[in-house]
Amino acid sequence: MTMMVNGVCYHVEQYGEGEPLLLLHGFTGSADTWRPLAPFWLDFRVMAVDLLGHGRTEAPKDARRYRIEHAAADLAALLDEWGVEQVNVLGYSMGGRLALAFAVWHPHRVRRLVLESSSPGLKTEEERRARREADEALARKIETEGVRAFVDDWEKIPLFATQQALPDSVRAAIRRERLRHTATGLANSLRGMGTGVQPSFWERLGELAMPVLLVCGEHDEKFCRIAAQMHERLPNSELICVKEAGHAIHVEQPGIFAKIVSEFMTKGEV
Repeated sequence: MTMMVNGVCYHVEQYGEGEPLLLLHGFTGSADTWRPLAPFWLDFRVMAVDLLGHGRTEAPKDARRYRIEHAAADLAALLDEWGVEQVNVLGYSMGGRLALAFAVWHPHRVRRLVLESSSPGLKTEEERRARREADEALARKIETEGVRAFVDDWEKIPLFATQQALPDSVRAAIRRERLRHTATGLANSLRGMGTGVQPSFWERLGELAMPVLLVCGEHDEKFCRIAAQMHERLPNSELICVKEAGHAIHVEQPGIFAKIVSEFMTKGEV
C-alpha cells in the first residue's frame, strides 16, 4: 500500500496481528528484506517501510529531504496515520541508525528497540567529514555509472563477504532487490542520511530508558565492537552475538534471528 506523509509517497506493507512491530531495512534494501521472516512473526502487527529513495517509496531530487531528522518525522507521521501511539522498532544497519534516531527524538513512542548491526554514528567531526567526502564520491559514481555497476561492486565489499556462502537463490533475491533501486534514490540517501551527515548519538544513549536489544554477527568484528560500546552506555540493554553470521544476520541466520527478536519482544509478558 502507499501512504502520503509530509509530501512524500511511501510504500508500506502490513501483515499479522498483535503488538505493532516497525521494520526498517538497510541501505539498498526495502520492505521485501523482511518478507522471509514473516512466518515467524505472525503474532505481531508487522509494519515494513520502504525508506526514502528505496524500493517503491519516492526518491526526491533534493538530498536534504533525506536527512535523518526528516526521515524520523516521517515515521512519526506514518504511525499517526496508522493510529499507533507506541511501537516496537527493529532497524538493520542504516535502518538501525534511523531507529535509534527515532527513539532519541520520540522516546515515548518506542516500546522496545532492536538494533541489528548498527551504530549511533561517528564520534568526531573529522570522521564525519571524511565519511561525507567518501559518500559524495560514491553518490557521484552511482549517478555516473548506474545502479547495476554499483551493485556489482557493492556485493563484493568485505562487509558482505560472508554472504558468498548463502544459497544461490537467496543471493539472487538480494541482488534483484538491490537492482530495483534508482540512481537518484541511492545517491541522495548517501548524501542526506549517510553516517557522515547524521548527528552522533553516542552521548545520548544514556537517555534511552526503553529495553534495547543489540544484535551482531560474530564475523562482523567492527559492528560487534560498536555494539559492545553501545551496551556499556545504554541503561537497559542486552547484547547478543550470533554465531556463523556476518553483518546481515536476518539473511544469514533468519530462523535464529527471528526467534531472538520474538523472545525479546515478549519478554516479561504472561
